[in-house]
Amino acid sequence: MSQSPFQKFATQKKNSAVKEAFRQDKKKAKKERAAYFDKVKEEKYQARMAKKAALLNPKKVVVAAKSPQVKVSSNAKSAASPTLNSVMPLNKYLAHCGVCSRRDAVALIADSKVKINGVIVKEPGYKVQPTDEIVFNNKKLFVTKNLQYILLNKPKDYITTTEDPQGRKTVLQLIQKATDERVYPIGRLDRNTSGVLLLTNDGDLTQKLSHPSFEIKKIYEVKLDKILTKGDFEKILNGLTLEDGQIFVDSMAYADSKDKSIIGIEIHSGRNRIVRRIFEHLGYDVKGLDRVMYAGLTKKNVERGKWRYLSEKEIRLLKYMNASKNKPTK
Repeated sequence: MSQSPFQKFATQKKNSAVKEAFRQDKKKAKKERAAYFDKVKEEKYQARMAKKAALLNPKKVVVAAKSPQVKVSSNAKSAASPTLNSVMPLNKYLAHCGVCSRRDAVALIADSKVKINGVIVKEPGYKVQPTDEIVFNNKKLFVTKNLQYILLNKPKDYITTTEDPQGRKTVLQLIQKATDERVYPIGRLDRNTSGVLLLTNDGDLTQKLSHPSFEIKKIYEVKLDKILTKGDFEKILNGLTLEDGQIFVDSMAYADSKDKSIIGIEIHSGRNRIVRRIFEHLGYDVKGLDRVMYAGLTKKNVERGKWRYLSEKEIRLLKYMNASKNKPTK
């Protein structure tokens, strides 16, 4: 789909106002980038201090690793972690190992599918120590260091789960040659929705892009069974009340001036099937739904069913995107 239809999303402003807005955005971006790299620098410093403390007093580190919930074996082999002698919540650890997202890891832990040093642990917030042995599905887990970031132009009739008991086609079948690492999709696109889908084994990035507080923007092209009337157009812009509460879109436009059944819609809500439900609420049948943009990433030059790796620049932008937002609760 051409990007030109979405030029209608922008309102006309004076040139001086546009320049000032650009300067402010650039200034904000610099601050967010500086904050991100300051955080990385501080984490590295803390890691060095922890390593130094461990070398000076190794017995103290082992004692600190003990927990009333799990007996820590002094002979347990140290699992790989992002920084030496660092600790992290169990659900975050599973995400770093490429098992699933942090949110999905909470359910796995609650279902007694994770063992630490041979003992089942049901607390997602349990602090994993460097000496702990973590086992999931009878396999010992290690933190993934080879992070992968893959953009897929998803076709219809593929589901976004990692596996399907019913034997339906999954998006992982489309990227089999991309990596040997276990990656998983960020968010969901239902079976009949096509377009931009990001897959990764970076648990921190998955948590960030999935959490509502970061307000990640998406743009969809919607094909309806009939022309969207001006009255319904205004109703959507003014906000609708659905069964799970009010919903507001960020921008909307007729994507094709000659066919008003094709709509461009920008939204940041991550509610299940939200775009389809908006139009179905007003009596329209969605014949086609295509995500053309997600978190600033587009499917440009990526054919349907094909994929590409993200560039280093794209990865950096994703990592400090909306860095000024409040950090989500773990």
